[in-house]
Amino acid sequence: MSNKPKVWFITGASRGIGLEIVKAVLKTGDIVVATVRGSAENLLKILGNPDNLSVIVLDITNEQQATEATKQAIKRFGRIDVLVNNAGYGLLGAVEETSADEVRKNFETNVFGLLNVTRSILPYMRKAGSGHIINISSVGGLSGYIGWGVYGATKFAVEGLTESLALELAPLGINATVVAPGFFRTDFLDNSSLFETQTIISDYAKTVGEMRSFAKDANKKQPGDPVKLAKAIVLLANTNKPPIHLPLGKDALQKYREKTNVFENEIKIWEDVITSTDHDDVI
Repeated sequence: MSNKPKVWFITGASRGIGLEIVKAVLKTGDIVVATVRGSAENLLKILGNPDNLSVIVLDITNEQQATEATKQAIKRFGRIDVLVNNAGYGLLGAVEETSADEVRKNFETNVFGLLNVTRSILPYMRKAGSGHIINISSVGGLSGYIGWGVYGATKFAVEGLTESLALELAPLGINATVVAPGFFRTDFLDNSSLFETQTIISDYAKTVGEMRSFAKDANKKQPGDPVKLAKAIVLLANTNKPPIHLPLGKDALQKYREKTNVFENEIKIWEDVITSTDHDDVI
């Protein structure tokens, strides 16, 4: 653990996981630049406006705003050591039920917005020769779920982007980690963070329809503790050799292991076909 205060840039800080991460970081004495889409005053009232907190209003889907927010942070603190790309929202519905506009908006925030912020901050990390990008994915980015196809696709994208970032940035002294939380007891399943498709097709009643009911019943009953998640993020940012992937929660770990077991079994069954597609001169 370094005694030098880090400067964190955390998106989606007004509630849920983002807010808990901000609280945990502030307790360490590190500096936090917290971004919100709504009023900065609301977050300052919640946190009591400590000296090591700066709140910036930012719509991450606006690339110019992301650039300006980064410049504000650099002007005030001189550097950004840790970027936590947390801002995002859920979309529940069958793939067929999801309109092109609903898909586009979900990707605009969960993927393109993340990229806007990342591109705006990386030049300063490269100049410093250090930094850590922490992208918040989801258990839905590790494995597909009924009703979460499009949302999961955004998180699968975050997983892949982070893997490539980690490889590209390692020689420059910068780390990248993708965190995949399971179901945590936040407001993610509330109307404030979760949107449902406008179209509902009756043929999906026994699959996606049951998932909609499950989501309502599971709200505020999820197994994960967001306070403990936030502590894990602080630990992650202070680790000398951070992992590229970090699933959080027993449910996320179980889902990942289930997927890899199924994958391995399918490979065994189809191995002859898998290995039959190379040219004959390939050994």
